[in-house]
Amino acid sequence: MLTKRIIPCLDIKDGRTVKGINFVDLRDAGDPVELAEIYAKSGADELVFLDITATEQKRKTLAEMVRSVAEKVNIPFTVGGGISSIEDVDILLKNGADKVSVNSSAVKRPELINELSAKFGSQCITVAIDAKQVNGEWLVHLVGGKVPTDINLFQWAKEVEERGAGEILFTSMNNDGTKAGFANEALAVLSSELKIPIIASGGAGKIQHFTDVFLKGKADAALAASVFHFKEIEIKDLKEELRRNGVEVRL
Repeated sequence: MLTKRIIPCLDIKDGRTVKGINFVDLRDAGDPVELAEIYAKSGADELVFLDITATEQKRKTLAEMVRSVAEKVNIPFTVGGGISSIEDVDILLKNGADKVSVNSSAVKRPELINELSAKFGSQCITVAIDAKQVNGEWLVHLVGGKVPTDINLFQWAKEVEERGAGEILFTSMNNDGTKAGFANEALAVLSSELKIPIIASGGAGKIQHFTDVFLKGKADAALAASVFHFKEIEIKDLKEELRRNGVEVRL
C-alpha cells in the first residue's frame, strides 16, 4: 500500500507566507524559507510553494526564492504561480523545484498540460484545481479563486488526467480556511474516477479531519497551511494518530 502524504502549503504574497479564509482576509504566517526548513525537519513528506498573486499580477514566480527554499529542504517540493510556458517550468526546475503546479493557465489553454508532460514527464506536472460548490455543482474558479467559470470540476479533472498531468491538487473554496474538514464527498468521487493521485486541500482544522480525508475522501495526500504555520497541529503527532487509525504514513 502506498503511504499517504502530509504536505504543508506555503502561500506566498510579496515574499511572505500568508493564510486566509475562503481565499480572502490574508494574514502573515512567517518567512517561507524558514518555514520550509522547519517542515522538512519535522516530518513533512513534501512541500507546496504557491505564489498566490503571480497570476493575478501577471508576473512570474521568483526563481531566487525557489532556489533559497530548495537549498534548505531535502524533500520533494512543488512550485506554482503564474506558470504558463515550458520556459517558466524550465527555470523553476533548474532552480531546485521537483514539480510545478499549473492552474489558470491550463484552463485557458489546456494544451499546456500536454506540452509540459511531454517535455518534462508527467511526474513533474501537478494541475491545481480551485473549485466551489454553487447550487449543488462544483465549478472551477481561476486567478486565485477570483474568476468563476462554468467548467465542471469532475469533467475538467478527467481531461487533466487524459492530457498527461501526474497528479491533481484539488482545493475546495467552500472549505478553505474554515477548519471544518475537507470536501470528502467530492474527493471520493475524484479518487474513484481518476487513476492519478489526488491531493486534498481546504478545510483542515484538527487531526480527525486528516483521518477522514484519507478514509472517507480516499485522497492520496492532504495539504494544509494554517494548522501547521500556527502550530495548531504538529506533523509528528498527526502522523502517529493517523497510523493508530489505520492510515499508512511515513514516520
